[in-house]
Amino acid sequence: MVLGNCLSRQGKKEPTRPKFVELRSAKWFIMFTVSFAASTDIFMYGLIVPVTPTALERKVGLSSDQIQSWNSILLALYSAALLACSPIVGYLADRTESRRWPLLVGLVALGAATALLCIGTNLGLWIAGRLFQGAAAAVVWTVGVALLVDTVGKDGLGQAIGYVSMSLSIGTVAGPLLGGVLYQKGGYYAVFGLAFGLIGVDIVLRVILIEQKHAARWLSPEMRPLSSSAAQEKNVTSELSVGSPSSGNHTFTENSEKPKHARHPLKQIAILLGSPRLVVSLWGYFVVSLVLTSFDSVLPIFVQQTFGWQQTGQGLIFIPIMIPHLIDPITGIIIDRYPKSPRYLVSAAFLCALPLAVLLRLVRNDSMHDKIVLCALLALLGLCLAISMTPLVTEVFHAVKEKEDESPESFGRGGAMALAFGLSNMGFAAGSLIGPFFAGFIRQSAGWGTMGWAMGLITGVSAIPELLLLGGWILRKVPANDRSDSRLE
Repeated sequence: MVLGNCLSRQGKKEPTRPKFVELRSAKWFIMFTVSFAASTDIFMYGLIVPVTPTALERKVGLSSDQIQSWNSILLALYSAALLACSPIVGYLADRTESRRWPLLVGLVALGAATALLCIGTNLGLWIAGRLFQGAAAAVVWTVGVALLVDTVGKDGLGQAIGYVSMSLSIGTVAGPLLGGVLYQKGGYYAVFGLAFGLIGVDIVLRVILIEQKHAARWLSPEMRPLSSSAAQEKNVTSELSVGSPSSGNHTFTENSEKPKHARHPLKQIAILLGSPRLVVSLWGYFVVSLVLTSFDSVLPIFVQQTFGWQQTGQGLIFIPIMIPHLIDPITGIIIDRYPKSPRYLVSAAFLCALPLAVLLRLVRNDSMHDKIVLCALLALLGLCLAISMTPLVTEVFHAVKEKEDESPESFGRGGAMALAFGLSNMGFAAGSLIGPFFAGFIRQSAGWGTMGWAMGLITGVSAIPELLLLGGWILRKVPANDRSDSRLE
C-alpha cells in the first residue's frame, strides 16, 4: 500500500513554488492579515453608524418618529446574523482543507453588505446589508482566530489574540469618528468610498496569504512550522502501521477509517458544551459584550441630556473605554508566560468592575468634575474589559484541546477549533443583542445609577465561576506526568 502511494505521488506533477512564499506564510504577515480583517470588519460596522439616521430619513423616506426604532432594529439584525451564522461557519471551516477560502467568502459578504448599504433606497436593502455584515463578521471572528491558532500554536496564542483585540478596539473607535467627519465634510458617498478602499486592501491581503501548513513543503526545515512537521510524521506513521505486514492488520478496509462516533454538528456542540472551561469562557465573553453594548445604547443619550454634548462629543466619549485595549498584547504575553494567570486576571477584572460600575451614579450634573469622573470611570471599566477579553478567547483554545484529547474521534479529521470559536462568537452576539435593551430599559425605568448597579452586579457575580472553573476546576489535582509540561504555571 505504501509502495502504491509512493508511485501515485511520483505520477503527480509537483505544484509550482509560489513567489515570496516565505513572506506570504510568515507568522507576522498572517497575524497582520487577520488583525486587519477584524479591524476592517468592525470599522465597517461603525463607519455607517453616524450616517444611518440621516440616510433612513433622506434616502429611505422614514418619518422622524420611525428612525430611532429602525436604527435599533438594524443594529440588532447585525448581532442576530452574527449569532446565527457563527456556529455554521465554524463547523464548515473545520471541514475544509483551507482557512483562506472561508475568509475570502466572508470578504465577498462584506463587500455585498457595503454595496447594499451604499445604494440602499428602501428598508429591504438596509436589512439585507446589515445581515450580510453580521455574516461577514461571523467568518472573520471565527475562521480568522482559528487560522491564528493554526499558525502560532499554543505558546504564542495569547499575544496573537491580544493584537487582534487591539485592532478591534482601533476599528471600533475609528469607524464612527471617521464616518461622522467624512459625512460632514464630503457627503454620503465619501463614507462608502473609504469603505470600498479598505475592502480593496483587505482583498489583496487575503488573496496573497498562504497558510503555513500549505507552505511547509517549500520552507526550509528551520522555518517549517512544528505543527506541520508533526502532522506529516503522524501521517507517515499511520500509513506504515496500516500497510506494514508486521502490523498484523491484514483485514484493513475503508470502513475502518471512519470514526466510531457520529460527527453530527449538534453532537459536537453538545460535547464541547460539556466542558465547564468552555462554558465559563463563553459566559465571560457574553458579559464583556453585554457591558460594552450597554454603553453603546445609553452613553450617547446620557451625555447629551446631562452635558448637552452633540454628535462629536457623543462619539469621543467612547475613547476612554477603548484606549485600555492597547495593552491587549501585553496581557497576551502574560498569559503565554504564566498559563494559570487567565483565571485570576478575568476574575479580578470582573470583581473590580463591580464598584466602578456602581460609582457611575456619582455623575449627575453638568460640571467639569462630573465629566472628569465619568471619563476616569469609563477608562477603568475599559481596562477591566481589556484585561478579561484576551484570556477568555485563549481559554476557548485550551478547552477545545482538552476535549479533542479526550475523544478525538468525535470531531473528525478537522477537529472542532473553528466550531468552538463560532460558539464563543455566539456568546458575544447574544450579549450584543441583550445589552442595549438591558441597559436602556433599566435606565429609562429606574435611572442611570440603577443601571450602573445592575451592570456591576452581573460582572461581580460572574467573577465567582470564572475564578472556580476558568482553566479547569480550581481544586483539581494535576497529575504528576502533566506537571512537567506546565513548567511556567
